Amino acid sequence: MSGHSKWATTKHKKAVIDARRAKSFAKLIKNIEVAAKIGGADLSGNPTLVDAVQKAKKTSVPNDNIDRAIKRGAGLTGESIDYTTIMYEGYAGGGVALMIECLTDNRNRAAAEVRVAMTRNGGTMADPGSVAYNFSRKGVVSITKADGVTEDAILEAVLDAGAEEVVDQGGGFAVLSEAGDLVAVRSALQDAGIDYDSAEAEFVPNLKVEVDVETARKVLRLIDALDDLDDVQNVYANLDLSDEVQAQLDEDE
Repeated sequence: MSGHSKWATTKHKKAVIDARRAKSFAKLIKNIEVAAKIGGADLSGNPTLVDAVQKAKKTSVPNDNIDRAIKRGAGLTGESIDYTTIMYEGYAGGGVALMIECLTDNRNRAAAEVRVAMTRNGGTMADPGSVAYNFSRKGVVSITKADGVTEDAILEAVLDAGAEEVVDQGGGFAVLSEAGDLVAVRSALQDAGIDYDSAEAEFVPNLKVEVDVETARKVLRLIDALDDLDDVQNVYANLDLSDEVQAQLDEDE
C-alpha cells in the first residue's frame, strides 16, 4: 500500500481535505510536466503522459491546469522544468520497510524534510539498498469495481498482455505486471472497454509485515507526514493490515 489521505484523522476534516486536494493537484501536475519533458507534448506518442493526464483527470484537476502543465513540461512556454527523482529508504515501527519517492528541484531540501518527518514520527532512515531488496518495480493498474467488471473479465482482457496477477482489494482490483508491460496491459483494458483509475510503475513489496493496531496507527501517521511533503510523490510500505486491524482503523476516522 502507499500513503493515502484516507488514513488522516483530523478535527477540521474539510480544511484538511481542501489542503490535501491542493497538494495532490501539485504532485499530479509535476508528474505531467516530467512526462511531457521526457516524451513530448503529443499524447498519441507518449503513453507515460497519457497515464499522468488520466490520473489527474480522475482526481478532478482542471483541464486548463493540465494543458498548461503539458506545455510547460514540453518547453512550449519558455519555462524551465528541472526535477530530479530521488529514492530514500527507511523503517517505520514494527520493522515496516519504507520506500520514499521524491520528485524535487532541490535535493538538499527534500533530504532534510524527509529526515525530519521520519525522526518526528518514529521512523529511521536506512542506507541505500538496505530496504529496496524488499520491493520489486511493477506495473500497477488500478480499477474500481463496477457492474460487469469482474476478476474473470479483467483476467481475460490482460492475460496475453503480460499481466501477472489480478488482486482483489475490496473496493477495486489491481492488475500487476512487469513495469515494461504496463502500457500493453493498460491498452488491453481499454480495448476490452474496461475503465481504469491509474496506471503506474510502483514499488510492490515482496514480503509484507503484519502489525497490531497501535503499530499500524504509528506507521500510517508517519506515512501521512511523509505524504504531506511537497517533494514526496509516493510512499511505499510493506505493511500488512488484517481485516480486524483495518476495521479498527476505519473506526478512527
